[in-house]
Amino acid sequence: MARGSLTPSQLTRTYLRRIATVDPKIHAVLRTDPTALAQAAASDRRHRDGATRGPLDGIPVLVKDNVNTRGLLSTAGSLALAGSPPDTDAALVTRLRKAGAVILGKTNLSEWANFRAAKPTSGWSAVGGQTHNPFVLDRNPCGSSAGSGAALAASLSQVAIGTETDGSIVCPAGMNGVVGLKPTLGLVSGEGVVPISAEQDTAGPMARNVTDVALTLSVLAGEPRHPGPTSGGTGLRGKRIGLWRLPSLGKEVDDVMSRTARRLRAGGAEVVEVTPPYQDRLAALEFPALLTEFDRDIDTYLATRKGPRDLAALIAFNRAHPAEQTCFAGQELFERALAAPPTTDPGYRAERAELRDLSRRSIDETMAAHHLDAIAAPTNPPAWTTDCARGDNDVIPSSTPAAVAGYPSLSVPAGSVGQLPVGVLLMAGSHQDQALLSLGAAVEQRLHAWRAPRYLPTTGPDLP
Repeated sequence: MARGSLTPSQLTRTYLRRIATVDPKIHAVLRTDPTALAQAAASDRRHRDGATRGPLDGIPVLVKDNVNTRGLLSTAGSLALAGSPPDTDAALVTRLRKAGAVILGKTNLSEWANFRAAKPTSGWSAVGGQTHNPFVLDRNPCGSSAGSGAALAASLSQVAIGTETDGSIVCPAGMNGVVGLKPTLGLVSGEGVVPISAEQDTAGPMARNVTDVALTLSVLAGEPRHPGPTSGGTGLRGKRIGLWRLPSLGKEVDDVMSRTARRLRAGGAEVVEVTPPYQDRLAALEFPALLTEFDRDIDTYLATRKGPRDLAALIAFNRAHPAEQTCFAGQELFERALAAPPTTDPGYRAERAELRDLSRRSIDETMAAHHLDAIAAPTNPPAWTTDCARGDNDVIPSSTPAAVAGYPSLSVPAGSVGQLPVGVLLMAGSHQDQALLSLGAAVEQRLHAWRAPRYLPTTGPDLP
């Protein structure tokens, strides 16, 4: 674009053609924005006039469908919000537009960000059906930013926006072989984003490389322009990385982590094995706290939209609409949230305070004890077979410490088990996003693990 050999309109048309050609295989994009080409044409003029607004000017971006986008349906995957689009953009979409980005369309997601049923199937919504993993089509893309991760793997846009409460940016990034950043809590505005919990929710950037993620974060967070992370030949030299192995994810994943550690050491990093403390207690406390917070936060959001006005009305809507039950019928989490104690309850307040304290200590104490620049862990197991009757097989503990602490975490492609990608999850302390991105760029350069998907219908007998 800087040379004039590619225009925003050409790039946007290319992605729109690719969506029309490739997306029927994976069902990642719910709808494209009918104004996308007009947005690109405006960017063409800015490029011709030397008046670009920064590195995202003219770059096509797909936005997860739980993020309000003016004039485009923004449904969280639910028919309850499919009647009319929101009147205003989410704050992060406003920032993207001001930066000149082209809002290309909306991506499918796990309905209500996987917070409706006790046994959900990631990547399924009543609005969009099932999103497939582009590497092996009968495998799951992981939730809840499933469409954003799958769309990037299939090269349907340059950048995508995901959201996370615990794992929903980084797991789809890992399982679809792309890069995803869960930023420090509060760095990106949550205004106009369908919530689970204000104590943990954040939107974040996803892309096929760390530099595009960093450039997008600078826009989402309203930071001054910068060229993104760089990692020269000394990018890993002198860095200390703690490897949290998580053998519960299986031998093949552990083998990927062993290869990762060897390559990082060969690049000059010191890698030491660590086990962050307090994980069992975090796992016990997190879910009850989220139930209480969801009841409060979803009611606040629903009051801004046409449709059901509170959680009780949402539960009634789902009971009355059979299309909401075509993959899985349950809404146990909705019902439990409605019955959960309020956020004024002293027991809840004590639990959330303990969660915040232990999650931060789990990272801070581990990094201090070993003098670490970051902790690394496997992001995901190999993608499981999608199965509505069974639901997900997704107990993946690596995302929890940073998610509950509000600290940043970054998934970078690390390798694969057979045809199925595995990511390495890097995490660090509060507001260490830029340092984590710089380290992630060096890790990415050393591992060189990105590859294009093959859209295989299924896997052979030698694969899980």
